[in-house]
Amino acid sequence: MTQQQWFRRVLKPALFILALVPLGLLVYGVLTDTLSANPLDDITDETGTWTLRFIVITLSITPLRRITKWNQLLQLRRMFGLYAFFYGSLHFFTYLYFDKFFEWGEILADIPKRPFILIGFTAYSLMIPLAATSTDRITKWIGGKRWQLLHRLVYVTGICGVIHYLWLVKADTQRPLTYGAIIGVLLLYRVWEWVSKRIAKLRQERKAEVETASASNQ
Repeated sequence: MTQQQWFRRVLKPALFILALVPLGLLVYGVLTDTLSANPLDDITDETGTWTLRFIVITLSITPLRRITKWNQLLQLRRMFGLYAFFYGSLHFFTYLYFDKFFEWGEILADIPKRPFILIGFTAYSLMIPLAATSTDRITKWIGGKRWQLLHRLVYVTGICGVIHYLWLVKADTQRPLTYGAIIGVLLLYRVWEWVSKRIAKLRQERKAEVETASASNQ
């Protein structure tokens, strides 16, 4: 079995199944009545936390691929991104249905009192176009550069998710701040990478100008 075959037949399916484990544990907890005294809070917290975790994992793929030179990692980025949207949808609809029963008036009245809901809704809304444009056909249709520009929204989504989590927990801020620090490092890496490429391009242009000027003086 080649490395490519091992990646597609073993590693990727195994990661796909592992990503469903948090959901499986929640379902098991509901069926066996082993969640806490407030199971709704358990479901909301777990789905929200795993949404943020999968966002962090998705953001980590590109830097990790460039550091390790293992290009096959890019095949996991879409899968983890869709899992982030999947758990984000579970988190969002848990609030809409199980918590508020689609009482829109109550939801609107709840937002000024709990602004973390608004920032969480913003994070989820930004994930919708990312999930909708995740297929190869859509990528070709909108163009690679536009697709890359659009999918940089994932950083904004991550930041909004951290703020949502931070405002929600209020006192116990260690976990949201940890996720925020990781996203900050990943964002700084991308900025450093962009600046490095820009400097290299300017140097090449300057070198070409000097060579052109030198050739014209001969």
